[in-house]
Amino acid sequence: MDIALQQLVNGLTVGAFYALIALGYTMVYGIIRLINFAHGDVYAAGAFLGLSLYALLAVLGIQNPVLTTLLALVVSMGCTGLLGVLLYRIAYRPLLHARLSILISAIGGSLTLEYGLFLIYSPSFLVYPHLFGRAGPALGNVAVSWLQVVIFVSSLVLMAALYVLVHRTKIGMAMRALAINQDAARLMGIDVNRVIASTFFLGSTLAAFAGVMTGLYYSQISFLMGFLVGLKAFTAAVLGGIGNIPGAVLGGFLLGILESLAAGYFSSRWKDVVAFVILIVILVARPRGLLGERVVERM
Repeated sequence: MDIALQQLVNGLTVGAFYALIALGYTMVYGIIRLINFAHGDVYAAGAFLGLSLYALLAVLGIQNPVLTTLLALVVSMGCTGLLGVLLYRIAYRPLLHARLSILISAIGGSLTLEYGLFLIYSPSFLVYPHLFGRAGPALGNVAVSWLQVVIFVSSLVLMAALYVLVHRTKIGMAMRALAINQDAARLMGIDVNRVIASTFFLGSTLAAFAGVMTGLYYSQISFLMGFLVGLKAFTAAVLGGIGNIPGAVLGGFLLGILESLAAGYFSSRWKDVVAFVILIVILVARPRGLLGERVVERM
């Protein structure tokens, strides 16, 4: 029982990362029907920006772990959000009506970001500062750190804030209008390009939050970290129903829990197998995902 509870705690932590990144995939797909293959590398860029900010704050003599983490999160989320908008304007906007070309452009954007991090930083693993210990609330034999609690709670807050933004604000209403019919939204006076750019900005900020928290949780990052995590977050989005925000959250947490259980009861080498077996099964048995709706294609 203790093993199951421990893996559940670990799975919720990892699932929070997957869910935050999956939200970026699902929002972009919901509006422009694009699988943004570069999104995992945007997440990696957020992690590296966070590390740079920690180093800068240390040079400036700011040592408070909570303050430095808040500053690193806010600045890296803002910068990575702008990176997502730049990616949209350069790689995607000119090709919005060319389905195959835009997918190739997404792969090119992914490789550009990936090896840009390689050139700017290092091909080796880089170590995040150890600002938070492993202490946490007492739950018997289950080890829970305060960092895990913060990751889980703050991720839920961000997900709830995104849901409110999409369903209770004008920009959210515009996003939902574009998801239904872009041409009709344009005729109603909605600035389509601005709304799409805002979607990329929001998705990229969530990915940056996950990137910084990943660095703090695992204590190291690599320029290749976005590739596999991006694929798993995409799997989470498909599992929940790509284009569906609650579905991305559900898929992320489910995938994280299943991976952790596989690692705890079998081997850590099996967790990647679990992720992609789930993807294959969902694509074959229920392509629209757990919460996805059947869409009728109109010619």
